[in-house]
Order: sequence, then structure tokens, then C-alpha cells
Amino acid sequence: MAFYLFSKQDKIGYYAKGERLRRMEAAPNFKNGVFDNLENTPSLAEGETMLTVMRKWLFTSNPNKQPLSELPHIQTDLNALPLDSNVLVWFGHSSYYLQLDGKRILVDPVFSGNASPINNIKAFLGTNTFGVAEMPEIDLLIISHDHWDHLDYATIRALEPKVKRVLTGLGVGAHFEGWGYPATKITELYWGETADIDGLHFTSCTARHFSGRWLTRNTSLWSSFAVRSSNLNLYLGGDSGYGKHFKEIGEKLGPFDWAVLENGQYNTSWRYIHMLPDEVVQASQDLRAEKFIPVHSAKFVLSIHDWDEPLKEVTQYAKNKSALAATPKIGEVVYLNQKQSFDAWWENI
Repeated sequence: MAFYLFSKQDKIGYYAKGERLRRMEAAPNFKNGVFDNLENTPSLAEGETMLTVMRKWLFTSNPNKQPLSELPHIQTDLNALPLDSNVLVWFGHSSYYLQLDGKRILVDPVFSGNASPINNIKAFLGTNTFGVAEMPEIDLLIISHDHWDHLDYATIRALEPKVKRVLTGLGVGAHFEGWGYPATKITELYWGETADIDGLHFTSCTARHFSGRWLTRNTSLWSSFAVRSSNLNLYLGGDSGYGKHFKEIGEKLGPFDWAVLENGQYNTSWRYIHMLPDEVVQASQDLRAEKFIPVHSAKFVLSIHDWDEPLKEVTQYAKNKSALAATPKIGEVVYLNQKQSFDAWWENI
């Protein structure tokens, strides 16, 4: 009974119905009530089972899975940023703020300090200093998919009065409507569909991942997004394993000035749904991205690697392949139209 009651909590979310469900049923990769990847994407690598993965998780001792001290951060006043500046500010993991052509955009915000339904995955010290109160009015909220470390119930509910529009994958809007967002605020796209919002052109792009907030998987779409402004072309990656889709996106929509790519919480056991650091660099080159920002690290423990390993590894691979990786501190302003250098801030922590 307790299990059933827990599953019915508002924060677990909602399933699509009505016209939203009919749109989903018309999608070519929606079968038997769920979406599938376009490329064969097993949840676990060959030779792995949930039992072997759990053994690794339970019996791999690693005191460096989280930092021993507070991570350095800069408490940028977002309201004071000139609106005519094109900038990105990272908040740790996959949450970040963008300004493009005078529009304020917020991507995958997780400000509750936790990344799970049972409040057992806590944010590192120094990584949760930005919250809803620090956000300005948001012209567009972008959600890549409905996992707890990207779609945070408490944050989304509290943000509603500040958010003018929502852009997300097909089916994810059911959560938003269930949580009090009017349907008129929500734009849901299937892969390849486009939307023009406030002078910015968005294209929903393929990702190689999955979705789900409780026991049922893949009842909404996981997506990446390309966004073209007056003088910038950006790729916002969401979560994705490496695959042929990066090259296809790069050929069709690139080259990109910047790509934001997931880099962290990976493991060879689940390499098809999260990229390893060398694959992140390769993905940036497949996309024809001039520069990339690695995210999905430095806030939560969702794998067994060292907390700083993703940043160490991806910067070394980028150097080896002559790729340009930008690694800002949490809260540091990245000026998207300017040359800028960044410290290896994760060292000596």
C-alpha cells in the first residue's frame, strides 16, 4: 500500500492522454505505448545485468566519488547581466542559463538540492547556491527529458510564475500540465520538428537515451535541441549515448558555434545511454562544433567514478584532438561571442 501511495504522488508526474497521446502514437518510433531509440540502444552493455551493476555500485569503494570540500563557484547576479550580451551560466550538472538576442532561457534547472524521488542524491557543497529566487523572468524554459536530474518537481512548480514559455519533447508536457502550467505555455516537439520562439529558431534533435520518473520507461520523448539566433548556432545536448545521430545533426544543422554536451555519470556498463569522455570530444567534432561545454558532472553522485574524473578526462581528450573545451566554474559567465580562457578549477580540491 505504501509503495502504491508513493507512486501516486504529484511529483512522480503524469502520463499523456487525449490529443497529446494521439500525436505520440503517430510518431514512427512510438510502439506499444512507449518511445524507442532510432539506433539499437540497450540499457546495459553486453555481458552486464542489473545484478552485476548493483554489485559494482555496492562493493566499489571510492571515497573520491564526491568532493571533500565546497566546490568553488561565482555568485553571478543574473538580473544584472546586460540583455544585449549573449552568455551562458552553468549551475552544475545539466542546469544552465542562456541569454540569446535579448531572450532569457533556462535549461534543465534542478535547484532543490536533490536528484531522486526519495531525496537520497544530494548536491555537493557549493553547487546549489542558485535557486528560483535568483532567476530573472524566463522567456523560455527548455527541458530535455523527464528524468529527476533534469526535470525537478519542486523547481518547476516554483518557477511557473516566472516562465513565459516551455519547450520540451513530445509527451513531457503532461507533467507540466499536471503541475499547473497552462497548455498555452507549452510547446512539445518530436525529433525534426521546429519552432520559432521570440525570434529564435529551434529544432528538436535525436538523442540516444530513455525517459521515465518511476517504474515505467519511455512514455515521453528524450531530446536535444539546436537553436539558431541572429549570429549564433548552438546545440543543447541533453543526455545521450554516443551514436551516428551526432554526425547526422552536424551535417544537417551545423556547423555549431557551441555545443553543450553531457560528460559525467558514465560507466562502461551503461555506455550506450551516456557518453564516455573520449566520445564527448568525438561528438563535438561530429557536430562540427567550434567549441563545447561539458556538463552533467560536478553536482550529484550518479556513478562510481571520481567526481572530478569527467573534467580531467574530457579536457585531456580535447587537447589530444585539438578540440576547444570550455570549463567554467559554477556561476561563471561564459561570453558566447568572445574568446575566453578557463581555469582547471577542479584541481587541488
